[in-house]
Amino acid sequence: MLYVIATFTIKPDSLEHVMEAAMPCIIATRAEAGCVSYELNQNLTDKNELVFVERWENRSALDAHSKTPHIAAWRDAGAKYIVARNIEIIENGAVETL
Repeated sequence: MLYVIATFTIKPDSLEHVMEAAMPCIIATRAEAGCVSYELNQNLTDKNELVFVERWENRSALDAHSKTPHIAAWRDAGAKYIVARNIEIIENGAVETL
């Protein structure tokens, strides 16, 4: 099992736009082979911080995900609203930060 924790800081008052851009990607990703779960959460104390929590069967499923048209569309559509990002991949107890 492989986990991805992707934390994004978005511009103030952009949540509606970010969600509109993210939802098609979330729906399509949940249908991908190897995706165990894919959830988007909002920080309770910082409304401009969003956290994707993902579970993948293996690295090859995650690698395939990164090459899909819906992830490319999300990156393009969401880029103008994202101020900062931190992505951590957790596999076998080791954490890789991108």
